[in-house]
Amino acid sequence: MAIAGMFTNDIIGSPKADNGVIDEHTVRLFAEGVPPLKAMTDDMLTQLRTGGENDFPTRELARAVKSVADLYVPQMNVRLIYRRDRFLRSGDHGPFLDAGFAALRFTEPAENYAHQHQDVRIENGKHYGDLPEYVDFNYVANVARINAASLAELALAPAAPRDVEVETTRLENDTSLRWSANTEPTLAGYRLVWRESTAPFWEHTIEVGNVLHFTVKAMSKDNVIFGVEAVDQAGHASPAVYPRPFRITETPVKKMTQ
Repeated sequence: MAIAGMFTNDIIGSPKADNGVIDEHTVRLFAEGVPPLKAMTDDMLTQLRTGGENDFPTRELARAVKSVADLYVPQMNVRLIYRRDRFLRSGDHGPFLDAGFAALRFTEPAENYAHQHQDVRIENGKHYGDLPEYVDFNYVANVARINAASLAELALAPAAPRDVEVETTRLENDTSLRWSANTEPTLAGYRLVWRESTAPFWEHTIEVGNVLHFTVKAMSKDNVIFGVEAVDQAGHASPAVYPRPFRITETPVKKMTQ
């Protein structure tokens, strides 16, 4: 069974910090960058060498979640944080990341440490413990809505494109990309996305139709980060895929011998 990604919702019960400040419209989404594998594949090393350190599957999944949340749960801000987790803490997504899967952690905006991992008690007039009266159920419901919308979008959307590549055969200011065909009967086609190399989220899109190759004129692959998404007939989109470079070489002509 293929695992496309994993969500963990760990400490999402209250938007109230230990200093009393309430941010009921924000949830943190922790997204690790480079997979922490003991040995990197050649494809992973190539992605790092070509500036794709922020475009491994976990980060692409996080961008997709934020995009869905912005559309369907606009009252909430998904604050994407580029690290595995908080300092001195860990979550159930960690083993999935260690195994090479895309995995994300949802966590409330700022924590009240007196109400987590504590025995229920009153000490020097301060209340400790994780009790129902410290839970904001409206906030929890909004985080659940983000989860539900994201999972529905991912379930309805086509699979992420396979074999996504960017042509590096010659020096040019155009960018040519290619990929393998998806097999979903509801597939409408593909979408190219790109952003500045320093930008966290996709900034531009082109709907290219149901093709397997497309050239973006006067847009250099040297200057921006590209990705390819698969889109179905209802507009549901897969997470983007970072293209690895490929080079077409001429096949040498063999001399005939007598």
